[in-house]
Amino acid sequence: MSNNLFKKYDIIVIGGGHAGCEAAMVAANLNSKVLMITMNMNTIGQMSCNPAMGGVAKGQIVREIDALGGYSGIIADKSTIQFRMLNLSKGAAMWSPRTQNDRMRFAEEWRLQLETNGNIDFWQETVKQFIIERNNVIGVKTGLGIEIYADAVILAAGTFMNGTIHIGEKSFSGGRMGDRASMGITEQLSSLGFVAGKMKTGTPPRIDGRTLNYKLMEEQKGDKVAEQFSFLENVKTDLKQKSCFITYTNKSVHQELLKGIDKSPMFCGRIKGFGPRYCPSIEDKITRFADKERHQIFVEPEGEQTVEIYVNGFSSSLPEDVQYKSLIKIPGFENAKMFRSGYAIEYDFFQPTQLKNTLETKILENLYFAGQINGTTGYEEAACQGLMAGINAHLKINKKAPFILKRSEAYIGVLIDDLINKGTDEPYRMFTSRAEFRILLRQDNADIRLTEKGYNLGLASKNRLDNVRIKIEETNKIISILKKKKFSSEINSILKEKQTSIIKEKQSAYKLLKRPELKIEDILNCDLDLKTSFKEYNQDSLTQAYIQIKYENYIEKEKELAQKTIKFEELSIPSNFVYTKVKGLSTEGREKLNDIKPPTIGSASRISGISASDISILLLYLGR
Repeated sequence: MSNNLFKKYDIIVIGGGHAGCEAAMVAANLNSKVLMITMNMNTIGQMSCNPAMGGVAKGQIVREIDALGGYSGIIADKSTIQFRMLNLSKGAAMWSPRTQNDRMRFAEEWRLQLETNGNIDFWQETVKQFIIERNNVIGVKTGLGIEIYADAVILAAGTFMNGTIHIGEKSFSGGRMGDRASMGITEQLSSLGFVAGKMKTGTPPRIDGRTLNYKLMEEQKGDKVAEQFSFLENVKTDLKQKSCFITYTNKSVHQELLKGIDKSPMFCGRIKGFGPRYCPSIEDKITRFADKERHQIFVEPEGEQTVEIYVNGFSSSLPEDVQYKSLIKIPGFENAKMFRSGYAIEYDFFQPTQLKNTLETKILENLYFAGQINGTTGYEEAACQGLMAGINAHLKINKKAPFILKRSEAYIGVLIDDLINKGTDEPYRMFTSRAEFRILLRQDNADIRLTEKGYNLGLASKNRLDNVRIKIEETNKIISILKKKKFSSEINSILKEKQTSIIKEKQSAYKLLKRPELKIEDILNCDLDLKTSFKEYNQDSLTQAYIQIKYENYIEKEKELAQKTIKFEELSIPSNFVYTKVKGLSTEGREKLNDIKPPTIGSASRISGISASDISILLLYLGR
């Protein structure tokens, strides 16, 4: 259908979720003309599941998005109702920021942010197929038959492609409760050779908070001094901090759940897709971990003013009555009223090994995938893919070099590298254990690692870059002062209190801080003049200095290892390389290499099934 509604765009973004929002915003900020097509304008930026951002490894990703010039951290800060820095009792590589958010405000802030950008247009409709010309995507065709053209298209459809919702023995089409599924795209791409699969995720019931007895639960308050995700100054919320609560299931709950297990779509075989291993449904927990008498339940507010409660840890697709009868046996839930039941959703995804490291598909040029379509789970994983797809789509249509983050540079780099080289047969979730350079990739130094890159792209402001340079300068000054500052017997009382050996000769504060028992506050409390002088420095700089001193040896070792791996990353493999000609490669190695076509020796070495001998043979064959 010809129409006069639309001009030709630089980039079309399909989907208004976390991936789509970041993709649209970043491309528009780079001065691309963007059209966001979403099935429902009222659900842009919606938190479909847990009303929270960050957590272990995920919080690091949000900080990286912010350092590059993305918006997930800013939106989270503007809508937070609780901030916590997780894992402070562990090493700095594990410290992870997390916010509890006001669900409605989060979506509202995203919508408002997008609407302030004059380079973004919106269209509420569904996309049925792509317009393709000589293996090049040049636009989309909507459900109304409207053809809209663009130089690049980013598909960020979340759980909507052929989505099916399951509650007990009931199943019906939907991309999310209350929203219809999207049809047509999977079928078209599959006919062109794309490998599609099914994945499953789920969500718990929502409860009326007025009917809960919080006295029977453990209160979980936010940090006394609440930080923020964004490295920008004073991205503050006007919302009040709220507590979460913890309670537990018990044998009675489990017995009630088991009564309905035969009606579970997951156990009776109606759900074919793989669910998230590290976020299983409650029915999965009680069968997989039958020896456990209880499971932790987090009772989380959905907003500052709403009484709706998210029951984290009780995801379920059991019949509604089974969910309810089980819930009221949880301490504090005896008189609970349900607002809506939990459900499972099954949806289409495409194996991410079909993508280049820019998130452009290998089969079709100028088509990018971002988010759950790539087999990931979580807002944060989706958002960072949207950011990278938006950046790279803009760069490509403007004939500029792609933007790729190495595994040693960012968790974002780890995530994309894992996806395109290893693929996934279950929803991929980021963990600190996935990053071999996690001591380098801390949440506290994301600005130091990535702001200059964001600035060079044209995303991070000069003010951001100046702030990072000040932080680095102040950190170096603090370290220098601590190297010169000597302590003698006056610190022994603190050393005894901390159960570490006393000193008999003068030692620098720098050397003392390398002891695991000591924190920088211990040093400063022993010398009030030093404590006073350090007040002129930013707290972030002081924390940065402390971490760099405490973990210096580990940081240097990881830097050396990262430098060694970079050599392999710089050894490129021609895109038209014929692996069948290479004698000596294992059969599995030849098949995997030919299928994935890794761009470098480094990425080839991380493909599952590629042996060290395969890499050695490749190096020899390439004359390296």
